Order: sequence, then C-alpha cells, then structure tokens
Amino acid sequence: MSEKTPASELKARMASFCRLMDEQNPEWQMAMIFSKVNLLYFTGSMSEGMLVIERDNGATYWVRRSYERALHESEFASIKPMGSYRDAAADYNNIPKAVYLETEFVPLAMFKRVQKYFPFETFKPLDFQLSMTRAVKSAWELNFMEQAGKIHQRVLEEKVPALLREGMSEADLAAELYEVMVKEGHHGTARFAMLDTDIVVAQLGFGTSSLIPTNFDGPGGNRGLNAAVPSLGNRERKLKKGDLVFVDMGLGVNGYHSDKTMTYMFGAPLSAEVQAVHQQCVDIQNRVAAMLKPGNTPEFIYETIMDSLTDEFKQNFMGFGNRQVKFLGHGIGLTVDELPVLAKGFKMPLQENMVFAVEPKKGIEGVGMVGIENSFLVTPDGGRSISGTSPGLILV
Repeated sequence: MSEKTPASELKARMASFCRLMDEQNPEWQMAMIFSKVNLLYFTGSMSEGMLVIERDNGATYWVRRSYERALHESEFASIKPMGSYRDAAADYNNIPKAVYLETEFVPLAMFKRVQKYFPFETFKPLDFQLSMTRAVKSAWELNFMEQAGKIHQRVLEEKVPALLREGMSEADLAAELYEVMVKEGHHGTARFAMLDTDIVVAQLGFGTSSLIPTNFDGPGGNRGLNAAVPSLGNRERKLKKGDLVFVDMGLGVNGYHSDKTMTYMFGAPLSAEVQAVHQQCVDIQNRVAAMLKPGNTPEFIYETIMDSLTDEFKQNFMGFGNRQVKFLGHGIGLTVDELPVLAKGFKMPLQENMVFAVEPKKGIEGVGMVGIENSFLVTPDGGRSISGTSPGLILV
C-alpha cells in the first residue's frame, strides 16, 4: 500500500468534515487550517502554509515552504504557492464576518498576521469537528495503525526483555530501545496534540521512578534526565534485581500511531499482592475492550468501570498520590492523544473503526506503576487489540 495519501482518501476526509460542519455550524462559510498534523490529514503534506476551505468554493492548500515538496507528495486537488498571507488573500474577494479556526493551535501572533490580510470580524472554533472527523479511521489509515501495533508488540513483548541487564541506566535503556524501534519500522517520533508536549522514546522507569511526577497528563511517572528533559530516563538510576520496569511508548508508521505499555519483573518475581493488583488492571482493560462497541458512549464505559471499583482500589489508580487522571483511555491516530476520551463528558456514541488506547494503571508505593495499555479497534463485537495480548509483568 502506497504511503502517499490517495486523492480519494483526501476527498472523503474533506467531505466528512464539511458534512459535520454543516450539521453543527450551519452558518459557516470559511475555515482555515494551519497545524501541520491537520494539513497532513487533509492534504497529504506537512509543508508550511494554510488550508482555506470555503463552503461553496472548495478548498485550496496555500504553501509557503516547500511548494515543490507539496506538489511532489500531495494528491490534493488545489495547491498554490504563497510568500505570505497577503498572496493568498488576493484570491478572496468576500471574506465572511466569522472564520472558523483551530483555536487549540493558532497563536496570537499568527492570528493577527492572518487577520491583517483576511479582515474577518470574529472567529469561531472548529477543533471539535476536526477531531471527530479524524476519530473514525479509514481502511487506508487502519493499515498503518495495524502495522504500528505489530511492531509495538514485537518490540515490547519480544525485544525489550533481551535489552534489560543489571547495572544499565534508564537512559541506556531509552537509547537502545529507540534504535530497536527505528530498525523495526518506527517512523522516528511520537506526536502529541497536547500543547508543548514531547516524549523522547518513551516514558520509562525502574522501580519507583515510574511514580515520580511529570508534566505529562497521564497515569505514569518518570524521573527523566533533568528539568529540561523530564521524559527520557535518568542516567543515575541503574537496574537491579527485583526491580519493576515500566515502559509506556507511542510508536508510529507513516504518521499513524499505536500506544502500548508493558511492565517487566527483572531478576525476581514481585510479591503475589503486587501481581494481583496488576492482574486487576489487566482485567479492567479487558472489560473496557469488551464495551468498545458502536453505540456505547465513552462516559458510559468510564462510569461503568469506576462504579465497579472499591474505594481501596481507587487509591493510586490511574496515577499516584494526588496526581490521578480522570480517564481510562483515549483516541489515537495521527497523534497519540486524540478524541474521544474514555471519561466523563464524552457522550457521543462510539463508531466502528475508532481506535482507543486503553490504559488502566495503578501506583504501588515502594514498587512502581503496574498496569497495562494496548490499542483497540472499535468493532461490533467489542474492541480488538492491534498491539498484542500479553498481560505484561513479564519475568526477565
């Protein structure tokens, strides 16, 4: 299957987006898209520029850098060069009073530059409509996500155990893991929609390192290299017999990700009590997966699971201490963190071919973060894992 996004795929995506805009914002006339991930989704290229979508006149991809590259890699119907927003604005005689923008992405300085040449009076958000358009994956997209999931399974279930050795540092594991990921087919980076968020290789830690707070909105922890890079692995923390090893990473192929967490017991089994808590997390994952059917809502799934848990188990569940997150999983695709989220407030019914990372985890004082995460495709029969079925806590 070609890595270039087919023209038919691009047309279908644009039609879905416009249909959703018509339903939810019937007064819309013009939308502008600037973020490189959304440009990739709608045009097949991440060249710098903007996509202007007119309700009645189609869409044009205005490219600043690099126009030549965009022509080479994109099957989008209308691609034009621009030196600045002024060049693009010259093609539009009737600017509506309100323009729809990515309010989660567009910085104020960019907004002012655009408005200087496109003199709209106000703006409205289109973030939700973009997210929900991207949430349902096509067969073309799922092909790459399935590839990512298979690589993910191979790396975390088969390759990592061979990397672990007594005395290695967390940073050593991160460096060696990244080499394996790329050689196995990873596209080299994991993208996040969350503003100013990056994770180098993975969120990983030995023992209680996986409980250390970070700036990342997830249940796991990480010591990191330093304040500037809190998401790799510490050079001082060395692996020793009896350690829990926690590895949570996104992995991608041709822009599309899977998400997976695997845990290991190095040199000796953890206590039966710890293993029992981990197994409870695995059971929760499987219960969530069984409910990933069209028609169920993320809120229903979240509340059903949380209502079934004891108050004791909820302590340090989905985090540690006062750093517990309020979700059980999240959508995944061109970014690791997509909508919908398996949490309260998400009431739109699931649709077939959505993909969710399900990640029940629990911190254990003095031990670390146990639990699991896999990526599941929504089907009429429930969620199907695309990233493996190992229960984790592998003895190495």
